[in-house]
Amino acid sequence: MSIVFQQSIERSLEQLVARFSDPAMRGATVEAWLFDDRQSRQAAARQLQACGVNARLRSAYKPLLHFFLEEVDCQQLAAITLRYPNHPAAAKNRFLLETYPLTKLVDKVPVQFHASEKDDCTYEVMLTFHDGHQEQHAVFAPNRLHQDSVGQTLLSPTGWLTVVQRDTVSSERFETDIERLFQQIMTAIGDYDWGEREPYFEELNIAVQLAVKEQPLAYGHEVISLAEALHEDIYFSLLEVFQQKSGRPLGDRGLQPGQIVPEISYTDGNPSVCIRLCGLSTQDASGVAQELTTAAAPLYARQITEELTRLGGEIYTAASRSGRIVYGSYTKGSDQPMMISAGQHANETSGVVGALRAAQQLHARQGAHFTLSPQENPDGYALHQRLCAVYPHHMHHAARYTALGDDLEYRTGEALWEKAIRVQAQALTGSRLHVNLHGYPSHEWTRPFSGYLPRGFEMWTLPKGFFLIVNHHAGWARQAERLLDAVTRQLAAIDGLVADNNVQIALFEECAGETGFRLLNGFPCLLGEDARHTVPLTLITEYPDETLYGADFIRAHTVQMAAVIAAYDALQSGLLD
Repeated sequence: MSIVFQQSIERSLEQLVARFSDPAMRGATVEAWLFDDRQSRQAAARQLQACGVNARLRSAYKPLLHFFLEEVDCQQLAAITLRYPNHPAAAKNRFLLETYPLTKLVDKVPVQFHASEKDDCTYEVMLTFHDGHQEQHAVFAPNRLHQDSVGQTLLSPTGWLTVVQRDTVSSERFETDIERLFQQIMTAIGDYDWGEREPYFEELNIAVQLAVKEQPLAYGHEVISLAEALHEDIYFSLLEVFQQKSGRPLGDRGLQPGQIVPEISYTDGNPSVCIRLCGLSTQDASGVAQELTTAAAPLYARQITEELTRLGGEIYTAASRSGRIVYGSYTKGSDQPMMISAGQHANETSGVVGALRAAQQLHARQGAHFTLSPQENPDGYALHQRLCAVYPHHMHHAARYTALGDDLEYRTGEALWEKAIRVQAQALTGSRLHVNLHGYPSHEWTRPFSGYLPRGFEMWTLPKGFFLIVNHHAGWARQAERLLDAVTRQLAAIDGLVADNNVQIALFEECAGETGFRLLNGFPCLLGEDARHTVPLTLITEYPDETLYGADFIRAHTVQMAAVIAAYDALQSGLLD
């Protein structure tokens, strides 16, 4: 292990309290926007007020939402009208998205959204109360126009400080502690000598301590979490840094830098970071096995292997970079063969259980013919369980890809590692259909220090129900349409599933505008020609499963199982001939 960079910095709140506690500031009015939790901001404001300073310390993250959470008595509201800004350096729906999930937090109060066409980063808010009176508010959302670590121009949330003292007014950007820490991480890693060949490291560990507590919201799985947002922004920003270093285009999933691991934890002290180079972890978490039908949390790796072996099929294997084994099972029969896989993105965990449950049901059928690889990315899966030990309800996209740092599906060349499990599955079966189970975040996904929206994944920033994608070879469009129709019809029979989709889609449309997808039998779908896959038809499921537990997780893997069975039934029916 070697240390690349280490730094501790003063908290922004302490900096402000020290500055404005000076007797010379008595009588001043201070407004600040910071990336701190409500409790800490209010405590600092009370300290300043005790010194004779009129202080209001607001949230720089989702300021419109925090305005309603902290400054409005929503129980007295009869109606809300919002006009949101539109900046040329941001997506048209950027400031609309930042209001999510306001409509679910104001207890059925009607909310009207309108674009103001102004670029002043200010929301115009009209509140109508039950007693008939109205209030107008201008809610400032401080942002800065800047270039990120790969030279892209972005409009990103930032700290801000407005001070009124006697006849003097100043209002300007205030670089907060978390912004400074983020930039120090990007600079330290960007300036380091990584050599010229991928992979550049085994594990690049970025251990960050933040004095910011999470705030659960009264809707779904939504939480205001700067710790989670920072993890996401560090991880994807560093992927972009290494994509640029290697000469690849931004978003290239074939990049193999090594395993990038941001580990965020809470501290009562100053924010800090320690960037280290570590060896690959080879230990798997262990725990009690669960009954598959009622599994309320992701399975441990050992149980996945045991359940696969119990099927009794022919076992075949591949290896990961760390030496972990990827297992597959081949059940040979007289039916049309189908490939089943899950866990390509290891933080998407419901597909693992759903694939195993579906395989158990199919195995009991006369003539069943399929391959199953329920966890294709064991290195990522081990990292996911390691990260969940600290924050079980975070998305942890650092566990999405392999220990090489790439998306295994995009891997080419001779050293296929985990992807070899698919090559073997197709060689064993000659299958025309591959069902690949995936998931996506069950709550909002943001990158607040890099333009707010997750670049390259903008359509996945909010949940929108159980989503299906079919990729097909040239000449297979008709079969792809038939497959989608058959699978969605069968899934629509699941009690409440379409209704659940409708709720999420309606909220997505409110806060994101146009959806960009089609609806088929109550399910959002995408269909397109794609020669990347070696199988003519690939059905990809996308359940909003990241961070689910309990009954919600059971529901998720039950739906994943049903999708596999529906696809298998469609294949056997001759619809794909």
